[in-house]
Amino acid sequence: MRRTEAMKIITRVLKQPVEGVAAADLIYGRALPHIEAPGPEAPQPWAMQVDMLALKIAAQLPLTDDTEQKSPLEQAEDAKRARDLVGEVGVLMSAGADLESAPWHPVRPGDLVHVHYEAGGISDPFGETYIIGAAEHGFLSMQLLAHTLPEAEDTAGLVGCFAVEDDPDPLMELWFEAGPHRLTIVRDGRVVHNGGAK
Repeated sequence: MRRTEAMKIITRVLKQPVEGVAAADLIYGRALPHIEAPGPEAPQPWAMQVDMLALKIAAQLPLTDDTEQKSPLEQAEDAKRARDLVGEVGVLMSAGADLESAPWHPVRPGDLVHVHYEAGGISDPFGETYIIGAAEHGFLSMQLLAHTLPEAEDTAGLVGCFAVEDDPDPLMELWFEAGPHRLTIVRDGRVVHNGGAK
């Protein structure tokens, strides 16, 4: 189960553990002996918002977020199919903010961007490496430098799909469609983003 799904379930149960009672926004607690026999020395009860408590619980569970990572676009499509407009927009806004707030962003000429594709159907896993270059009017280009798709296959339309000529942020489409978890970005010989790292 994904962490976001677990959060929704935990929050729903904490808010209203039984039917017919008003939903809670705040939960408080104290030790059972202090409830049964309260005394002046009893510690004060703790209190926490339901959504924060749900977050703490979900963070402790061994959920499977990393087993099936999806690109932001795939996550948005899932939310769209579930008719979750807030979730769809939230995923896209969050992915854009993640890219723009990365310490290495924006990309600059000379950066190498490698994307790894998992095996799917009858195709083996392969990778593409793009190089960022300067373009006109202060824009950037991203051109295919190399790929590891076997030469035996017809590569037309299978590689180089994310190459762009003049773009203010050539990484944007690749970030959303392939996903940051599939990208490795190298600047000046050093890895500045390793999406495949566990």
